[in-house]
Amino acid sequence: MSYQLYRNTTLGHSLQECLDELIQTRQITPALALQVLLEFDKAISKAFASMKSKTTFKGNLRTYRFCDNVWTFVLDEVTFKEGSGPEVHVDKVKIVACDAKGSGEIS
Repeated sequence: MSYQLYRNTTLGHSLQECLDELIQTRQITPALALQVLLEFDKAISKAFASMKSKTTFKGNLRTYRFCDNVWTFVLDEVTFKEGSGPEVHVDKVKIVACDAKGSGEIS
């Protein structure tokens, strides 16, 4: 079971655009495109679950929300640090955190 929220990433959008083009040129069916998206959901969830590195971050919390068992945080002036690697600074970041066994999953 996996969430569909990774479809809203750059990689997910690119995949959907490619699948839409293949559907429009009749190279694949919409059913096959849906099957590909479901496999994408499973694969990216599995990849994140197997990550063992620890990342820390600091920033200014602008907004937060808890709805339908999903936390959403928007932070400004954020600094990320992974292990002993260099710090990465970004102006704004949105973090969506879902329960791994929550009700928002698909099979």
